[in-house]
Amino acid sequence: MNKLNILIIGGGAAGFFAAIRAAECNSDAQVIILEKSKDVLGKVKVSGGGRCNLTHACFVPRELSKFYPRGEKELMGPFNRFACGDTIEWFEKRGVKTKIEADGRMFPVSDDSQTIVDCLWAAARKAGVNLYTNTALKALHAPSASNPNWIIETAQQKLFAQQVMIASGSSPSMWQILAKLGHTIIEPVPSLFTFNIKDPRLTDLLGISVPLAEVKVEASKLSSTGPLLITHWGMSGPAILKLSAWGARELAEMQYKFAIRINWIMAKLEDTRQNLEALKQEDGRKMVSANTQFGLPIRLWKRLVAAAEIRDDKRWADLSKKEIQTLAEELTQGRFQVNGKSTFKEEFVTAGGVDLKEVDFKTFGSKLFPGLFFAGEVLNIDAITGGFNFQAAWTGGWIAGEAMAKGTQQ
Repeated sequence: MNKLNILIIGGGAAGFFAAIRAAECNSDAQVIILEKSKDVLGKVKVSGGGRCNLTHACFVPRELSKFYPRGEKELMGPFNRFACGDTIEWFEKRGVKTKIEADGRMFPVSDDSQTIVDCLWAAARKAGVNLYTNTALKALHAPSASNPNWIIETAQQKLFAQQVMIASGSSPSMWQILAKLGHTIIEPVPSLFTFNIKDPRLTDLLGISVPLAEVKVEASKLSSTGPLLITHWGMSGPAILKLSAWGARELAEMQYKFAIRINWIMAKLEDTRQNLEALKQEDGRKMVSANTQFGLPIRLWKRLVAAAEIRDDKRWADLSKKEIQTLAEELTQGRFQVNGKSTFKEEFVTAGGVDLKEVDFKTFGSKLFPGLFFAGEVLNIDAITGGFNFQAAWTGGWIAGEAMAKGTQQ
């Protein structure tokens, strides 16, 4: 292990994919992955509830790039070279059949993430990739006049390589090493988190959802639409997660304390008011609280009716104009106070990392240091849920791996 051609820091999706691509493109190269923990591909293993949401059925690069709050512009070119269709083909050529779910997410037909882990392991072994676990990077030194190779210091030894790739994921220690080297690190903040809300309208409604709602952050341009889920700590679901991704930096600046407005029924206030007036005429004898409207779950409807200060024993015919107006407001622009966030470890994503201005996206190589490459979450790239973060890892790994293989052949 005195002299290495290609050394990859990080045994996750991006690292494995890069190593396999590099070894397949250049069989003479010695390709080694260093992983600080005892296990590799941990995030692949837990993704999608253990099923591995490996990509998304979005096959147009321009459309695909729109799912990335950070990295949209930079990923356009790379996605024209390797995108979702290429990922599917890569895995299917190696025996992994995939399927598309109703929301566009793609999984192995086996519904078992171990299928993806086994496939990557088999491809790495076949290509001759070497893997060292329990090997953490301590320091990284760029080539110099006295030494033409990268010097990689671990707890165990010093290693030398012509090409080095950082695929460490969200790693504060790695960002410190890269900052010391000379790269700019955009301060990391959480993305893809749920909202903590304590509100009587939500109490004991755990698990209730609406298929399509709009969520807006007050005093901000941030808004999102999608399914909304009530949890025991507040709100989750795609509408909330998308909002947290696009607003990652802005919401961090607010220290996760802000108000949101929810349109539960995706309708305009005035149209809703008129619909409620019509119900007063047409269903006058029915009890408001028991007569759910707009497809809302009955328990949620009852809470919103109560929030409009309409008693349980009131009929539609007895509603005042003020009560109708207040109910319309609850349905289309209900105000909720957010006090904090919650994250799921397996879905945790960070906004921040290596400044994209310092990366050449034709190779995923550093503009500052020849022979240094990046892929995955170490970069200031992140996406909403749906397989998009994995796709960025596959794309970056594939392109960087190919570039490194060519570098060793020079």
